[in-house]
Amino acid sequence: MRGSDEQTGALFSYQSPESLVPRDHPLRAIRLVVNAALERLSEPFSKLYSPYGRASIAPEKLLRALLVQAFFGIRSERQLMEQVRYNMLFRWFIGLSMDAPIWDVTVFTKNRDRLLEGDIAREFLLAILADPQVKPLLSSEHFSVDGTLIAAWASMKSFQPKDGSGSPPGPGRNGERDFRGEKRSNQTHESTTDPDARLYRKADGQPAKLAYLGHVLMENRNGLIVDAELTKATGWAERAAAEAMIEDAAPAGRVTLGADKAYDVAAHVARLRALGVTPHVAQNATNRRSAIDRRTTRHPGYALSQTIRKRIEEPFGWIKEAGGFRQTKHRGQERVGWMFTLRAAAYNLIRLPKLFATT
Repeated sequence: MRGSDEQTGALFSYQSPESLVPRDHPLRAIRLVVNAALERLSEPFSKLYSPYGRASIAPEKLLRALLVQAFFGIRSERQLMEQVRYNMLFRWFIGLSMDAPIWDVTVFTKNRDRLLEGDIAREFLLAILADPQVKPLLSSEHFSVDGTLIAAWASMKSFQPKDGSGSPPGPGRNGERDFRGEKRSNQTHESTTDPDARLYRKADGQPAKLAYLGHVLMENRNGLIVDAELTKATGWAERAAAEAMIEDAAPAGRVTLGADKAYDVAAHVARLRALGVTPHVAQNATNRRSAIDRRTTRHPGYALSQTIRKRIEEPFGWIKEAGGFRQTKHRGQERVGWMFTLRAAAYNLIRLPKLFATT
């Protein structure tokens, strides 16, 4: 017998978002770690809010919603609010009931910006790493570092001379502009859309673009990110960020740090050794003398570090593709860096359920 296509609405519902999520769903394990980390951040959250006035969106819900955006590659916060309205999985993860009203997108972004003041993204990353289940998964002796290009939310048309000279764009909403014969550099030009973005070319043969540089420090045991930083795109930013991150992660030294040929610079290698760090840096002997000699390369650990360090491309790939951060949707180094660090934390959370299962 053919069934009827009639649709009848129920007057009452006795289900909760919790009951609709499968028991073996990976977000269940992730949510436990997230809630424990947010509980550790209760004191930093309290410092950001006044004890008086009207209650705002809970910072815990804000962070869970931003994690949902990173996990599922939702391209904008406006679309995030739309999907939270009807997606019961998202409601459950964030901590909203089935009939809870959804925030207006402008209210959500205004409350999100409050979290920038306390560098909450980095504190959240460290709180995840401090979890009793996560600590045994981390190496405290062997690390790898690398940087990647994050395209800025600014077009080349916005890259104008600082002194106000230059031909004006053509008529229309997005008028053409002729750059032929014009020499452009970061010393003489800057973006009117995002002044913190820099014109940068990652390698020979690639086009220069307005961008930032994102850096991560990875521990070598399970490939988890232990620190993340975003800087302006310059030729020395990768090495400076590596030195700062390894000093924070291993202040006592006596660790190894794997890196590619871009880090084979004598001054950088000397600074790492002064910090007590063994530089397992790939040798760059093309028309030059490498700063890495037999003192380092003769040890079996050097070859092992060179093999493992290539895994650092995995978090970069996830952050850019699944996390939707190949080109940022934000402007300004502080805000872009905050979002980059949050996606680094999201990458760790994605990895944890499988690591818990294997250990």
